[in-house]
Parts: sequence; C-alpha cells; structure tokens
Amino acid sequence: MHNEVTTYDFKNIIANFKISSGNFDIKPFGSGHINDTFLLTTEPGYEDAYLLQKINHFVFKNIDGLMNNMLRVINHLKEKAEKAEKAEKAGRPAKETLTLVQCKNNKYYCQDHQGNYWRMTLFLKDTQSYDLVTTTKQAYQGGCAFGNFHCLLCDLDPALLVDTIPDFLNIEKRLDSLTIAIKKNSAGLVRSVRSELFFLLERANSMGEILQLGRAGILPLRITHNDTKFNNILLNQHDEVQCVIDLDTVMPGYIAYDFGDAVRSIINTAAEDEKDLDAIQLNMPLFEAFAKGYLGKTVSFLTEQELKSLVKGVLLLPYMQAVRFLTDYLEGDVYYKTHFPGHNLQRARAQIQLFKMLESKKGKLTDIIQQEWLQLKNDLGVLKA
Repeated sequence: MHNEVTTYDFKNIIANFKISSGNFDIKPFGSGHINDTFLLTTEPGYEDAYLLQKINHFVFKNIDGLMNNMLRVINHLKEKAEKAEKAEKAGRPAKETLTLVQCKNNKYYCQDHQGNYWRMTLFLKDTQSYDLVTTTKQAYQGGCAFGNFHCLLCDLDPALLVDTIPDFLNIEKRLDSLTIAIKKNSAGLVRSVRSELFFLLERANSMGEILQLGRAGILPLRITHNDTKFNNILLNQHDEVQCVIDLDTVMPGYIAYDFGDAVRSIINTAAEDEKDLDAIQLNMPLFEAFAKGYLGKTVSFLTEQELKSLVKGVLLLPYMQAVRFLTDYLEGDVYYKTHFPGHNLQRARAQIQLFKMLESKKGKLTDIIQQEWLQLKNDLGVLKA
C-alpha cells in the first residue's frame, strides 16, 4: 500500500460495505480536488474493483442529503437505461451509470472513527477521461453525454433534490462575496487589481440575467450537474461516451449553467491559468461539435427560452470563475489551492481574457446554436412526416 494512504484505517472502513472480504490493493485514483478517491483491486488484475471515496464534509456539509440526491439520480438513470435495454436500444445500466455499494447499515455511506465519511462505487473498467479535449469527436461525445444526462433527468422533479452547496452558481452571491473582500481588503491587494475589478463590476448587472429569468419562471428549474468539466465524462476505448460521473453537485439549476461550464473547459485553447493571455484563443470547431452533440440529445424537451439562454451561460461561467478566483486572491488564497504567489490572480486574468474572447464571438456562437437547432427541428419534422 502506498505511504500516502496509510493514514486511513482501510480495513475497518472497507468492512462497512457489503462486498466480499479480501486483500485489496489500494491506490490513489483520479485528479479530483475535493474528495479523496482510491482504487481498490484484487490480485491479480481487476476482477473485483471498486472506487472508495472520502467525501469532503467541509465542502459538502449535508452528507445525508448529498447521498440521497446521488442515489435518487442514479436510480432514475438506471431505470431509463433498463427500459432502453428492453427496447433493444443498447441500454447498459451497469456501464452507463454509477453503481453505489450499500453499507451493512443499509445506507450508502459510513463514518470512520476519525469522523470522515466514505462511499463506494463499482469501478467502471475499460474507460478513460480527459482533462483536455483534443478532437471534435471527443467534443461531440461530450455534448452527447451532458445532453443525454439532462434528457434522462428532465422528468425527475427538481424539488426532490437538496442543494448540496447552497448558492453554488448564484452570481449575485459570488459578487456579494467579491464586494465584501474589496471592503475588507484583508491582504491589502485591492489597489493592485483595479483594472480587473472595474472590468468585472462594470458587467455585473448583465451577468444576473439567467438568475432573473429563472426567478420570473421564464427559464424552468431542472436537475443539472453543475460541474460539467470534460473530465467528468467517462469514454470507452473508442472515445465514445459511456457515463457521466462526479454527481456531488447534481441539484436544481438552469441548463445554461451546465452548457456554459462545459464550453468553458472545451473551447479554450490554453490552460485555465494560462499566463500568456495571447495564447487564449477559441477553438470554434470544438464548440460546434459539442453544440451539435448536446442539442441532438435535448431537442425533444429544451424550450426556446432555454435555447436562447445557452450563450448567456457560455459568457457567465468564465465570468463567474474570474470573480471567484479574484475574490480568493483578495482574501489571501483561502479557498483554492495555489502553486505560487499570485496564482489566483493569474487564473482570474485568464478567465477574464476568455470572457473577452467569447464576448467578441457572441454573435457567431449564437448563430452556430440556432443553425444546428433549426436543422434538428427540420429533421424531426421530416421524420414525423
């Protein structure tokens, strides 16, 4: 067992779950920043393999609500996959959805003697994920993945789920936090970021539009993922979508949030914290491929108002991320892990630059979505005729 995992009493933790006892090889797994994840395998090979996760209860304070959300969503997705399988539409419940392992107390999480919370899922073998999108096929499959996720959950009542992180994507709350950080100026850095603050605060009113449309009932509240980075999709060995993962933040939200955050991680030609702002450009073919995949899966239920909100989400998410990075910078880097002084400021500047690039192409992005939507609607009309 690796030295970095010996601080946990894995033998007693694993004993809480309804799995066959045995000698497991335990290794850290994945690149997540919130939860600690470990791969459990038996020797030789991967005949019995599980993912064991320590849930970050400092971020997710309502563990019971979180796990109830996760279980409800997984069960709904499995029911849909089972129906598809019976209809011979290639539904594969065990492969297309996560499977939680039940504990001996009949819950789906347990607590160790250190006060840590743990859950376990079956390990989905022969899958892969990417931190960076490099091909239009990957982008298209990503669009299909999140589009299908929304489609399968569109008939599940959002009121059945709790907010695992209240106001997580509430831009008003994020701007309130920025304002407080400016007033406190605890790290004495406000004067050094005047231009960034002016840029963000000048656009603050327009960035609240999705929230306002939702409150007015113009945009329907749906069950959304709320962390649609590309590495939260598992693809098979042929780069075809298999499963959406990391369901901790699945809760009520607006479609534009998920679409916008996915685009944020796909369209940028540079890293999220790129220092050379000139290197930040837009990969429009990847955006087109993602939009095509996404709309193809959501055309049956997406409203016209939701369609119009998608580009608003594309602009909002990098803006919101810039606000969050800059807030943390002004507070002295208390939330995000940083690798050098000024890292959060560099991140904020990179997201502002991405926002500027997206803002300059707003018309083009809108046209791509509208044209694809009209083509899909036309194809559906031809099929129905």
